[in-house]
Amino acid sequence: MSHELTFQEEEYSRQLDFALWRRILRHAGRYWKQLLALSGAGLTVATVDVMLPLVTAWIIDEAMASGVTPRLWTYVVLYFGLCALLCSCIWLFIELAGQTSTGIAYDLRRKGFRRLQELSFSYFDVRPVGWLVTRLTSDVTKLSSLMPWFTLDLVWGSFLVLGITGAMFWLNWQLALAVLVIVPPLSIASVYFQKRLLASSRNMRRTNSMITASFSESISGVRTTKALVREEENLNEFRSLSTAMHQHCLRNALQSAVYLPIVVTLGSLGVGLALWRGGVDVLGPDSTLTLGVLIAFMQYAALFHMPIEELARRFTDLQAAQAAAERIQTLLDTEPEIQDSAEVRSRMAATAPHQAAGASNLAEDGCADTVRRIEFRNVSFWYKPDEPVLRSFNLTVEPGETIALVGATGGGKSTIVSLLARFYEPQEGEILIDDTDYRERSLHWWQSNLGIVLQSPVLFTGTIRENIRYGRLDASDAEIEAAARLVNAETFIRELDGGYEFDVGEMGSRLSTGQRQLMSLARAVLADPRVFILDEATSSVDTETEQLIQDGINKVLSGRISFVIAHRLSTIRAASRILVIDGGEVVEQGSHDELIRERGRYHDLYVGQFARQREAERLSGGEETGMAGA
Repeated sequence: MSHELTFQEEEYSRQLDFALWRRILRHAGRYWKQLLALSGAGLTVATVDVMLPLVTAWIIDEAMASGVTPRLWTYVVLYFGLCALLCSCIWLFIELAGQTSTGIAYDLRRKGFRRLQELSFSYFDVRPVGWLVTRLTSDVTKLSSLMPWFTLDLVWGSFLVLGITGAMFWLNWQLALAVLVIVPPLSIASVYFQKRLLASSRNMRRTNSMITASFSESISGVRTTKALVREEENLNEFRSLSTAMHQHCLRNALQSAVYLPIVVTLGSLGVGLALWRGGVDVLGPDSTLTLGVLIAFMQYAALFHMPIEELARRFTDLQAAQAAAERIQTLLDTEPEIQDSAEVRSRMAATAPHQAAGASNLAEDGCADTVRRIEFRNVSFWYKPDEPVLRSFNLTVEPGETIALVGATGGGKSTIVSLLARFYEPQEGEILIDDTDYRERSLHWWQSNLGIVLQSPVLFTGTIRENIRYGRLDASDAEIEAAARLVNAETFIRELDGGYEFDVGEMGSRLSTGQRQLMSLARAVLADPRVFILDEATSSVDTETEQLIQDGINKVLSGRISFVIAHRLSTIRAASRILVIDGGEVVEQGSHDELIRERGRYHDLYVGQFARQREAERLSGGEETGMAGA
């Protein structure tokens, strides 16, 4: 299996996007005081950098002209005062940059994670976990670490260049022009490398996302990899991604390695021009250029390329960070495909004050807080328009009814319950709750009324008590333990070291599949939902555990609307109605006894499964007999 991303990632082709960066800067709005202080520190450092060569010139010229005088000592004290101020500003902006960078990273990760919680299932269907992790880790780190330092260097570098230019023209405009001859080639080099650095940086970020996704998938599937002896093939696939990453990094590094030395070389050329031209002038018989001014010019010429070099480096970093900024902002801008309409949000806003005052017995969206009937009315759905998954599906369910969905894999069973849970919405038709289209009800209210138990139960790192409480965070310990007893989970919990305080490990790895399923069922029960959805909840457990789970299910489904997707048909014989789904359509429906009498599709499925089970039991019994005889 290839680890290539199965979706077309967003492509970005624009050059430096100032509109994007203005939006990114809004995320730093909380830290405007720190950024303002950083700018002030940068401006102060630039002023000190401009003043130091001038003070040096004054010291040299005063010493040569008059020797040690009070004025000379004044210049010396001023020089060391400027040095102390410079050190203080450096300490200040290191402290402020650290605070700002950490804060921006925290805010971006919080906003990104919040948006991921809001997005619809369809967003995650086509994006690997590793790709999403990269957005909130390396991309955020790259962006947040750049913003304060870029702000500082932009202010410091800009004012320093302007200050040096002004000081040189003030001292000697002819010599200043000789030094500034390096500006045009610097501009040409910057324009030339801009596009190339940005393109290689985007390729690096894209490939890094693919590597993270591949790495995450390989670690999650390590048992399957070893069972199928796929280590070498996985290594080859990962090596191809690593090779691509190496090539993009090498290209980006080479571009930077050429660009920055060009800046340094041009800066050194400016120093050489100042030395040559200034030396000629200071040695001339009619020269008004003093030795101190020449030395100041030498310092300015040497210093002139430093802010340009630093700005060029930050500009290079900005090119690289834009790829990360584009991806982060795209994530934050992604709107959930499924969300409350403006009308629903308006009703919720109007109802909220009454609920807060305890004066309303309505649901949060202002409608009746009841689920008396669910109706699918001519519902059709597709992931691709030319490949319908569900066709004109109709069904009405009353409280206390259990609807079992059976049929071949890919027939549309999971799609029905996903539409019911509003993980997706119908392309055609309606799903009604008490005669109201569920798109006219609050999404949060509706999903809060659902209890869902999946085929592969998901637990989180923590104790058994914490995992069950995940179903209702304000539940008491007594309520948690009552839910566990109701679903027959308390027996195995009491046998564990620490009981309810037993740590389940990462993703529940310290528990068996059956134990995780019982906990998942207890968690769903604790929320006391009006509607239960059981998606093959017993298909991955042994017969004994299946009986425990089935007993628990029978207790919790009483009086509720429930939908059950079943692989083992023996578990749904008591269902109110059994729907046989094939090709997105209901081909048979009725009770277990009715469908058996019809001797149709369900009859064949049931008899075939029963026959296979009896044969497996016979073979198992024969093996045991043979072993006993031996």
